[in-house]
Amino acid sequence: MTAETSQTLDRGLRVLKLLADTDHGLTVTELSNKLGVNRTVVYRLLATLEQHALVRRDLGGRARVGLGVLRLGRQVHPLVREAALPALRSLAEEVGATAHLTLVDGTEALAVAVVEPSWTDYHVAYRTGFRHPLDKGAAGRAILAGRGPDSELGPGFVLTHGELETGAGGAAAPVRGVTGIEGSVGVVMLTDAVPPQVGERVVRAAREVSDALR
Repeated sequence: MTAETSQTLDRGLRVLKLLADTDHGLTVTELSNKLGVNRTVVYRLLATLEQHALVRRDLGGRARVGLGVLRLGRQVHPLVREAALPALRSLAEEVGATAHLTLVDGTEALAVAVVEPSWTDYHVAYRTGFRHPLDKGAAGRAILAGRGPDSELGPGFVLTHGELETGAGGAAAPVRGVTGIEGSVGVVMLTDAVPPQVGERVVRAAREVSDALR
């Protein structure tokens, strides 16, 4: 901490980060131990964060990230989109297919950036704002696969066919190593089977996007 920073704000942000890193929430005692402060301080922090809907507490007293974080998160999408566009443009032009960056939004996959190739006669229409279940389509499946270790993803990418649109195939790879971002980079094309080399190119694009977001 320096003279220019706020200790209370720093602790509040640390609370949010701790809660964001757990699926089951944390008790006041657990937060107190992790922060190295007494329980009274934690109670005050949680009460303030609850007023802004950034934290909620369940009946058992465990604190979790609140829905107010989603409102803040929506403002992040334009920044993420801008950072990812160069890698998506390169991917779309090289592969000749529609490239996209997809992020988790609740229980769904949400396309936040889409780039279509400039030189092809036809390509699959895939629009920003398109949603689909996480367990369908290459983009969602890659996100789910990215929740496990690299070894579980096999070649590093996921290939699908016909799961979201008849006759369309997809390839996607998870975006890894970016705090607060859970997503994938992929392409969608009209084909009977997506060539494995396209999957390898998608993995490279996902790394480029990850580097741009760090």
